[in-house]
Amino acid sequence: MFKPKAIYFEKEIENYPLGKELIDKYKDIPKIEIENHNAIEEMRKKENKEFGNMKRNLIIGVRKTHKFVENHKISDYLVPYTSSGCTASCLYCYLVCNYNKCAYLRLFVNREQMLEKIVKTSLKSDKELTFEIGSNSDLILENTITNNLIWTIENFKNTEKGKLTFPTKFDMVEPILPLEHKGKIIVRMSVNPEEIINRVEFGTSRLQGRIEAINKLKEAGYQIGILIAPVIFVENWKELYLQLIQRLESELSPKVKKTLFFEIIFMTYSYVHIKINQEAFPNAIDLYDKDKMTGRGKGKYWYKNEIRQEGERFFREKMKQYFPNNEIIYIV
Repeated sequence: MFKPKAIYFEKEIENYPLGKELIDKYKDIPKIEIENHNAIEEMRKKENKEFGNMKRNLIIGVRKTHKFVENHKISDYLVPYTSSGCTASCLYCYLVCNYNKCAYLRLFVNREQMLEKIVKTSLKSDKELTFEIGSNSDLILENTITNNLIWTIENFKNTEKGKLTFPTKFDMVEPILPLEHKGKIIVRMSVNPEEIINRVEFGTSRLQGRIEAINKLKEAGYQIGILIAPVIFVENWKELYLQLIQRLESELSPKVKKTLFFEIIFMTYSYVHIKINQEAFPNAIDLYDKDKMTGRGKGKYWYKNEIRQEGERFFREKMKQYFPNNEIIYIV
């Protein structure tokens, strides 16, 4: 259970039931009032080596940006929702665009306003829409602090149209297993080889726990997807990812495999990641490989085309072999 070192909060959160609840929950934790959760001067002055310590703080505010972004993969819209950032420290995390702003966990207490917009947008549409509510955070993790995922499922289940989806790297799914969700929730578990989880995805659930969580969620009636993400082309990547695929085929339940779909995403990296990881995690693996990576805009990197093409061929071949009846939605 995450216990914050300090709470940074906007005064306005006291106007919301969840804000009052969180202030009371953490009444014994030191608190610092801030004007804007998006511009905390004290955080901006921290050095890279303080990255891990910064993640021990909890920021609570009111989300003011509610713009939906069109998406054409697993959902129709990416939706700003109840949290941003995370308590884990995955070395590649794409939220680390600016370490002193994006990386630590921020909670937003105006959940009623956010869910209302989703419902209204869904009802106005001529087709069934799917909303990605977890692109900026991990809602299974957040739920251990706020119960927001429970609240969301219970308040969305009776809407006439629409579905919600989110990815997770955590196995703490028990609180949502007994809920009546009416098939309107798609849970997507992110997986990686055990060695990569241990060396790169600090503070997340182990692979065994994630697989067990998938089976439990399916038994509870949730729609299930798996992200093999991000694929990291370490020296022995083919061996590691083949073992992962074989383990999934062996340990996932028949019920899961009957309707399971996959998303496969290759890792992107950046100069910011390099600098933070060198100072905050000096003994960690270096994910930047100059021989395999190339520039992708200012200060950003991804794998060279020939590496990506080899990766796509590998995954399509192995997934066809071990999961012939399951769709790969996309490989990017």
